[in-house]
Amino acid sequence: MAKVLVIDDEAPIRLLCRVNLEAEGMEVSEAEDGTRGLELAREERPDVILLDVMMPGLDGWEVLQRLLDDDRTKEIPI
Repeated sequence: MAKVLVIDDEAPIRLLCRVNLEAEGMEVSEAEDGTRGLELAREERPDVILLDVMMPGLDGWEVLQRLLDDDRTKEIPI
C-alpha cells in the first residue's frame, strides 16, 4: 500500500485529499503545517508528499528546500 503525506494548513483540503486517496487504497498521513510535515516526512518516510505552497509560518517552498536538503527525505517525490 502506498503511503502519502498531505501537508496543508486547510483542513477541508486535507480531508478531500484523504477521502480520495484512501478510496484508491492508499494510506494517508496529514500535517497541518510545515513544521509537522517535516517531522512526519522524516519519521514515516512516505512514498509521496502532497505539499501546499502557501501556508503561514514555514511555507511550502521552505519545506520543499528542507526536504531536498535532508538525506532522509530528498528522494521522496513531492
